[in-house]
Amino acid sequence: MDQHNIEKPNIETLKTDIQALARYIDHSILQPTATDQDMEEGCRIAMKYGTATVCIKPYAVARAANILKGSKVGVCTVIGFPHGGHTTDMKVIETIEACRNGATEIDMVVNIGKVMQGEWGYVQNEIEEIMNASLEHNAILKVIFENDYLNDVQKIKLCEICSEVGVAFVKTSTGYGFVKQPNGMSMTKGATVPDLELMRKHTAAHIQIKAAGGIRNLDDMLKAIEAGATRIGATATESILSGIPSNDKGGY
Repeated sequence: MDQHNIEKPNIETLKTDIQALARYIDHSILQPTATDQDMEEGCRIAMKYGTATVCIKPYAVARAANILKGSKVGVCTVIGFPHGGHTTDMKVIETIEACRNGATEIDMVVNIGKVMQGEWGYVQNEIEEIMNASLEHNAILKVIFENDYLNDVQKIKLCEICSEVGVAFVKTSTGYGFVKQPNGMSMTKGATVPDLELMRKHTAAHIQIKAAGGIRNLDDMLKAIEAGATRIGATATESILSGIPSNDKGGY
């Protein structure tokens, strides 16, 4: 999907077009417990359906690139994952190594603490450095906000920064942004329709939006697309594409 030619899809047509739906999906294999065998099986699922990418842990990029060679499925990996606290230099090094190993798409986590304390110069500089490293190695950049931790003012400011820098995508969440609840338990909402609508409203029109976290069935996916998402991060790809609600917790 061309980031400079974003058209709102016909949801009624899309819901019956498995091939088109698959091209929205980054098939995610990021659970801490995911093994090499899980990654290889995930690549097979991605090739079976023709997803946009597999999104995998950085150590597995070279292996996945070899498995996916000759297919239309790209290799996506994560940088500064899942909490964004690495130094900028380390994130850049991670990015360059991932690209050299075969990654074509980079999903970076912002420094969440810096966002929350409003150090916008730091945040923008880091995004710019990682985007430059990505582009120099023929990869595109998606910027993960981790919306569960942020208020709307912070989300809007990130949208404005990403628009100014010119990244390829803004992304809702890692799927691992657990917030402590009043009962002492921790949970994550992940991608929500209000957040997607907010991000679409405040991000430059040519920049795409990736919804990630909690999308486990076809209805969830279609709602996310209708709200403005043009890419979906999901572990439950097979269940989504068959229209069957998933019981997969996916590490979320």
